[in-house]
Amino acid sequence: MLKAAALLRAYTPVFLLLFGLQFISMGAMEMSGPFWALQIKALSPSDAVFGLASIGVYICPMLGISLTSAFWGRMGDRYGNRLMMVRALIGLAVTQLLIAFAQDVWIILVLRFLQGACAGYIAPAQAYAVQVNSGRDRASLFAWLQVATNLGSLGGAFAGGLILDAMPFSAVNITAGAICALCALAAWITLPIPTVKSAKSKATLTERDVPPAPAKIASPPLQEKPAPVLGLLVLICALLASRMVLQVPFSLYMVRVFGADHWIIGLSYGLMACGFVIGAPLWARFFKMRSLGFVLGASSAIALACAAVTLLAGFSTSVPVFAALYFVWGVLLGGTTPVLTARLSQATALHRQGEILGRAQSFQQIASILGIASGVACMQLLGVDAAFSVVAACYLLSFFVGLSIKFKTSLLPNRIG
Repeated sequence: MLKAAALLRAYTPVFLLLFGLQFISMGAMEMSGPFWALQIKALSPSDAVFGLASIGVYICPMLGISLTSAFWGRMGDRYGNRLMMVRALIGLAVTQLLIAFAQDVWIILVLRFLQGACAGYIAPAQAYAVQVNSGRDRASLFAWLQVATNLGSLGGAFAGGLILDAMPFSAVNITAGAICALCALAAWITLPIPTVKSAKSKATLTERDVPPAPAKIASPPLQEKPAPVLGLLVLICALLASRMVLQVPFSLYMVRVFGADHWIIGLSYGLMACGFVIGAPLWARFFKMRSLGFVLGASSAIALACAAVTLLAGFSTSVPVFAALYFVWGVLLGGTTPVLTARLSQATALHRQGEILGRAQSFQQIASILGIASGVACMQLLGVDAAFSVVAACYLLSFFVGLSIKFKTSLLPNRIG
């Protein structure tokens, strides 16, 4: 806890603003996350429509993000990532309020697509954080931003369950839209504009005054080796697709197997985020200054552990045991996406952070779509009870993907920074 407090003090005040905005806004969006399958089932006129719409309600925003993230990333590099964050929050607020009044599944799907196309908050937030921190200690930086997201997921899912037990589903979306609007206003008022131009002019002056020989020494070795970038993206996507298989079946599984109330579903769903919150900073310190080969090998081992944990969860008949395993799963996930994304950012020039992180988000959304589609296909063909076995199989595949990338990728220098 002392180390965590020291790290947070090192990033104040801008980082704490970023942390708070990400926590609140992502929590607002996650209020409806675990319950969309229940809402779509209530609005669907047939099982066939439900099967298609239950996939679409999660896939449509991801598709929108995947098609626009690289574009918004380039706009962030050109006009400022702060502006892109505000734009994304406004897009989330408007679409959430529109969705609250939609009672047709097809209109909901269209609005969810527009929500994704107009949003894309996480990538500019990451790029902005790198800028204001001058690219230092990215592993810890990304880990803490992921902590904010997952804390929001924990609180948002639980709050959404409480609201849904007392009020209609529209109340969840209205509340989320209002919160996102307030976050957009707070971001515009409080977040400073990074001094990118002055940094560039300083770099130009240094290059003009210093002889050519030292300039070669200053060239970062990671930027000269583009080969690992594709491998990192593949592994991130494989791990994310494995995680997203349960997005649609989760609430249906808990109702069918445990007969759980909405607040229990939200709390169990959020325990993964709670585990992530605890695990991500610890994993960030563990992986700091490690070689890329070590990171890839450890990520493969984590994938294998996730396969074992999810398989055990699928055979559990007790809610406390199931919830505990979900928590452990979250701890393991803390050592995957933020660590690998930090290495991806490290391999890219500072002035191209918005572009590469936006492109990475596009790939991640495509992976999420594949994972969700696999989960729904499993649910339709094998039944909801088989979902956890499919997740374990996907993680086993991710294990082999990680090992393959480890042995095929030329290793980078051991020390980063």
